[in-house]
Amino acid sequence: MLDATSLIVSPGFIDLHCHLRQPGYEHKETIATGTEAAAMGGFTTVCCMPNTNPPIDSKAVVDFIKLTAITDGSARVLPIGCISQGRDGKEQSDLSELIAAGVVAFSDDGSPVSDPQLMSDALADSRAHGKIIIEHCEDISISGNGVMNAGQLADKLRLAGIPVEAEEMAVERVISLAQLLSAKVHIAHVSTAGSVDIIRNAKEQGVEVTAEATPHHLTLTEDCVLSGNRLNTNAKVNPPLRTRADVDALVVGLRDGTIDAIATDHAPHSEDDKICEFDRAAFGISGFETALGSCMSLVHSKKIDLNTLISKLTIEPARILDVPLLGTLKVGAPADVTIFDPDAQWQVDGDIFASMGSNTPLNGHTLTGKVMATIFGGKVAYRDRTINLEEV
Repeated sequence: MLDATSLIVSPGFIDLHCHLRQPGYEHKETIATGTEAAAMGGFTTVCCMPNTNPPIDSKAVVDFIKLTAITDGSARVLPIGCISQGRDGKEQSDLSELIAAGVVAFSDDGSPVSDPQLMSDALADSRAHGKIIIEHCEDISISGNGVMNAGQLADKLRLAGIPVEAEEMAVERVISLAQLLSAKVHIAHVSTAGSVDIIRNAKEQGVEVTAEATPHHLTLTEDCVLSGNRLNTNAKVNPPLRTRADVDALVVGLRDGTIDAIATDHAPHSEDDKICEFDRAAFGISGFETALGSCMSLVHSKKIDLNTLISKLTIEPARILDVPLLGTLKVGAPADVTIFDPDAQWQVDGDIFASMGSNTPLNGHTLTGKVMATIFGGKVAYRDRTINLEEV
């Protein structure tokens, strides 16, 4: 056992939304490196999005991911299957085949489903199978070639903006479809105050909608795009970092239950993807290893309490996935445990991340709150070497 005196012992964290890149993009991340980074961030279960190559739209790809996770992984990997074949938004994937193979949910993440009939069919079928649809809410006819939040800063920097309406109109649409079909839908990476209001109102009307927010959308603003006199491509993410008012609204939504879970949207990229002009840089932030430290800033500033934070990282994601044996320390549950020091200060250095992606806008920042050990399935998957955690 580990001596965790004076530390917080929590159920293992669950991430509803991450990108492990394998198969197809092993120059950005692998299941081995991604789950090692996840364990360093306190995550014992991660749900990987299907924008791989080939995408997760067949039993063969699901089997590959599951086997690779078993042989190479430091955390449990739950695959999310494609809504549409090839994520092209045209023909629905064989949901039954994918469920039998082991997917836990469906999404075309990064490629919003714009065809209302396809989305309606997917919602109806997922309801019949007891799985959820996770939607990346973006109306691409509005977001267009935008690269950051639309507003005064984008205008000043002469960068194409992504209006809040691009997200909010898509949120309204998919919630309306879910309400019509009495289906469940989960809204990925909520970023605007308007989206929070729409989701809150839908819940009050009895719609079965859940939502997640990322650590970066809960703590950072569009101002991070400008670092000194230079544009910071590591702050380029989709949906974009928004205004302080949006961040504050997300935190209120987290506190009052409108936002059900915190998910990283861990999106590692190679240096070539980020060391380039802002317009050409890839969207995405590497988020596993900084998630706890970022979110602990909300606890230290008394915007949320520690129990709320732990809930949003553990039991609430488990409830959304309907996997009751995860996110808990109950007898009979898997021995997944996260041990952290809420007051430990550390400096972010992307160059020493376990993840292959060092693309974080927090590079050089000091965070307060650090994972000291992660136990996955009864075995130590990560143990911090800078603190005395003697085996007893």
